[in-house]
Amino acid sequence: MSATTTSGRQGRLLTIWAPEDKSFWEREGEAIAKLNLWISVPALFLAFAIWQVWSVVAVSLPGLGFKYSTNQLFWLAAAPALSGATLRIFYSFMVPLVGGRRWTAISTASLLIPALGIGFAVQDNTTAYPTMLILALLCGLGGGNFSSSMANISFFFPKERKGSALGVNAGLGNLGVSVVQFLSPLVVTAGIFGVLGGEPQTIVKNGQTMQVWTQNAAFIWVPWIALTALAAWFGMNDIADAKASFAAQAAIFKRKHNWLMCVLYLGTFGSFIGYAAGFPLLIKSQFPNINPLAYAWLGPLVGAVIRPFGGWLADKLGGARVTLWNFIVMAIAVVGVTVFLPSGSNEGQFGGFFVCFLVLFLTTGIGNGSTFRMIPVIFLTEAMRGVDKNNAAAVAQANKEGNTLGAATLGFTAAMAAYGGFFIPKSYGSSIALTGSPHAALWTFFAFYLVCIVITWWYYGRKNAEMPC
Repeated sequence: MSATTTSGRQGRLLTIWAPEDKSFWEREGEAIAKLNLWISVPALFLAFAIWQVWSVVAVSLPGLGFKYSTNQLFWLAAAPALSGATLRIFYSFMVPLVGGRRWTAISTASLLIPALGIGFAVQDNTTAYPTMLILALLCGLGGGNFSSSMANISFFFPKERKGSALGVNAGLGNLGVSVVQFLSPLVVTAGIFGVLGGEPQTIVKNGQTMQVWTQNAAFIWVPWIALTALAAWFGMNDIADAKASFAAQAAIFKRKHNWLMCVLYLGTFGSFIGYAAGFPLLIKSQFPNINPLAYAWLGPLVGAVIRPFGGWLADKLGGARVTLWNFIVMAIAVVGVTVFLPSGSNEGQFGGFFVCFLVLFLTTGIGNGSTFRMIPVIFLTEAMRGVDKNNAAAVAQANKEGNTLGAATLGFTAAMAAYGGFFIPKSYGSSIALTGSPHAALWTFFAFYLVCIVITWWYYGRKNAEMPC
């Protein structure tokens, strides 16, 4: 492991990469890993922004003259999660097949398609609903990026730093959800792109007629997507040892802990992205006198900012312990939301509802970090069991296998969890359509969190657990 930086590189390809070797890490590994992380963060940020842009745009469509039903609007908010989750299944395996640098650049550039498409479509309120639904599905290109981004960054950091690094990548990347919900209402109020940005639309707000440029909610991201794709292509690295066939990665489908962590990550990240996608429309439907865009962005902001702390806390206290207590608080917070919702003649209490949802977003963020710390530790520990620590070749092979399977599992669990972004807002819409209230959906979430508590405690958190982590 004494190779120099020069001998360990071929262009942007790292032919020698040994982050578990402390001397290598201190000499050159840490600087390279941090550079790749800090290019990955804005790429993932933009992916989340495009993925969740419909959570804002859908709320604005009725005021622009689009004749869509409430259920159709919930479909537009939920559709990106459906396609994004499906794409994540494929994206999970792309980094070892294509290379992290190449795939980050390509997948980031692909975000230009929905960003430009939405910008043009919202300027015409006669745009057919199927066209809007296709554009919503194309936003799933942003959702897919998470799996490949997390898998890629996991290769760069040593075991004791994975939780913090993945927490930073995902946490700052998740900020794209909050920023798109905060920034969009501001940028649509002015023709910031001049003649290139298209004509304004006329709406009536609070009894006053005003002009808006709704297309800016999508167009604002276009130049940044282009710049970040170029930065990824010219600034990031591919790792030779990260190369693996699909068959090698597909071994995760036979591993029990892959499927168990899919359930737990659905409970954390699936909740985060689902609550973020459905929060503006849920506020609008339950508290019609409240402007949802004035408050909705705060939830994803809290969840994203706290996520690196969740990874750090899991590195210090253990992923299973943090995850277990996190799910307990999530279950309590869901009950709190149901208490403050309107019911019958009770008009509900927005303040209590909003605070309980902020607690939910906070815990989804902490849980995101802690569960993603658990995954690489589980597979590295599993790979090292029975290996002679004095056999350098066997240790190196076990580390490679553990990292490969851990990275594939990170991507695949993220794919499964992303379906929460579809299930949660669609559950709201279905529950409201069938019962007139979202209560049934929320009690379903509560029951699911109880299942997550049992799984975490039994397999990872109790004394003599099968895989303490």
